[in-house]
Amino acid sequence: MVDKGNILMQKYEMGKLLGQGSFAKVYHARDVNTTQSVAIKVIDKEKILKCGLMDQINREISVMKLVRHPNIVQMHEVMATKTKIYFVLEYVKGGELFNKVQRGRLKEDAARKYFQQLISAIDFCHSRGVFHRDLKPENLLLDENRNLKISDFGLSALPDCKRQDGLLHTSCVVTPAYVAPEVINRKGYDGAKADIWACGVILYVLLAGYLPFQEKNLMDMYKKICKAELKWPNWFPSDVRRLLRRILHPNPSARISIAEIMENPWFRTGLDATRFNDNINPIDGVLPVNMDLTLNSLNGTTVEDKEETEKLSNLNAFDIISLSRGFDLSGMFEENSNKEESKFTSKNSASTIITKLEEIAKSLRLTLTKKDGGLLKMEGSKPGRKGVMSVNAEIFQITPNFHLVEIKKTNGDTLEYQKVMKQDMRPALKDIVWAWQGEQTQQQNQ
Repeated sequence: MVDKGNILMQKYEMGKLLGQGSFAKVYHARDVNTTQSVAIKVIDKEKILKCGLMDQINREISVMKLVRHPNIVQMHEVMATKTKIYFVLEYVKGGELFNKVQRGRLKEDAARKYFQQLISAIDFCHSRGVFHRDLKPENLLLDENRNLKISDFGLSALPDCKRQDGLLHTSCVVTPAYVAPEVINRKGYDGAKADIWACGVILYVLLAGYLPFQEKNLMDMYKKICKAELKWPNWFPSDVRRLLRRILHPNPSARISIAEIMENPWFRTGLDATRFNDNINPIDGVLPVNMDLTLNSLNGTTVEDKEETEKLSNLNAFDIISLSRGFDLSGMFEENSNKEESKFTSKNSASTIITKLEEIAKSLRLTLTKKDGGLLKMEGSKPGRKGVMSVNAEIFQITPNFHLVEIKKTNGDTLEYQKVMKQDMRPALKDIVWAWQGEQTQQQNQ
């Protein structure tokens, strides 16, 4: 007997709670028409609007439409009410691969099977321009047949996330132990290469039972990652060591590609070739999205503000730490780190900040050019002692009503830049600055 009071959208009978996070809860549920088990992710709309995460939700939906593969958790449909968003997902009842690893390292054949399935799914994602960016055992589930399923595409990136240099610039990986060196260095990175690095860390963990780069001190761990300092357990076969050295190469341009991994003799042992792109049959069907996520009227932003916000890079906890004066790690990994930069936070909207910067550029007779990702480039008209002064201003969204702005000299004389910053730019910015980074005094907006 179905309890009608526990039926969602006249379709799904809600069951026990499977897990929960800051913004969502996941429940087991059953389709009342087919009796099929599903997992329903219930997202609190008000919370994600307050934290400016609606773009992330939209991106996750877009990604899940593209990546329909046997080794990826499938999204069946998306529904919404005034207060909740519901992701109806494939129910994977075997639990996390992480739980299996916690009980001890896997045998070589089992580790290889999971790694093969992981590479198959990631290759499929990359072929469709999707980069996961948060690969780790906790995001790898096992079905009833002990086959791997990748979950949680909330931090994934699509091709339109790239800048003109073809690289990603937002450090969205939330688990430090799996982050690639180039992501730490914040110089832009290839999403595919960063995913390959994470796959290498996962393979090491499966075979060893522990992480390759593990230190109590975060900066010590980052140092090891950036140098790819690896120690091998004595039970690691030599062919696995050779493969992992190529996957966990600190230079992304020298790092092995997925195509090369798939040709590796160790990888091909016992390989089920039907799981790879040349032969695979992607899961059919169009994902129905029964909702309107255009919520300008609810989040309090104007259309103009939303258009500017959509161009910005978002910051997560690790970005904010790396931008903090006391925790900027870039100098530890770069010999010629450029220190000619200033950062400030603002409680104004992105469009207000951009308008102010345009006014300043005009008053200083600087040519201002808008780039992708909230980047503004300001250039002088006359060369100084060391060429034409060029300044970049980049706006990062922390929340919809709180931004961080990074101003950096990219060309020209340092003394000229410092003079312009001190005498012209800083005084002109005082109306929108909440606090300059590294300074104890704060200028509150009145």
